[in-house]
Amino acid sequence: MKIILKEDIIGLGYKNDVVEVKSGYGRNYLIPQGKGVIASPSALKVLAENLRQQAHKIEAQKAAAQKRANQLEGVVVEVAAKVSSTGVLYGSVNTATVAQELAKKGIEVDRKIITMRDIKTVGEYEALVHFFKGVEVRVPVKVTAEGQEEVAPVVEEAEAAPAVEAEDAPIEEEDVPAAE
Repeated sequence: MKIILKEDIIGLGYKNDVVEVKSGYGRNYLIPQGKGVIASPSALKVLAENLRQQAHKIEAQKAAAQKRANQLEGVVVEVAAKVSSTGVLYGSVNTATVAQELAKKGIEVDRKIITMRDIKTVGEYEALVHFFKGVEVRVPVKVTAEGQEEVAPVVEEAEAAPAVEAEDAPIEEEDVPAAE
């Protein structure tokens, strides 16, 4: 089923894109929620006319998105989180955390336009921010231990005690089977 999207849906497409979706997804979710319409021949003609008339407006939106994307160039998000002795976080770092850290730096970004996996260990990661169709920025995310510089996984070394081999061990009377 072909659908014309009325708004940006990350992972599917952007506003005014014609996308192919499964029938149930289109009929039961996209159309009732107002996120898309069926791509009939008449709807496609209306879309083409609207895009032709709005070309200038779309260029202005893209330029504004590019300006916001340029603000993020060279920005590194550093998150200090509580970690266990093995470097595993208590909780996780997600898109909401990244959006809050960017807001602290004076850059307002909606968490819904950020895509990344939840981070559960100390290290360096990357988040992708989608501003507009074709305008995306990769933002490095550095997760460190709260109150410490670097946490390395703890490796316990077993103390090597001199072992007595079975052949050299003295034989006690209890070890010898009794003959009956």
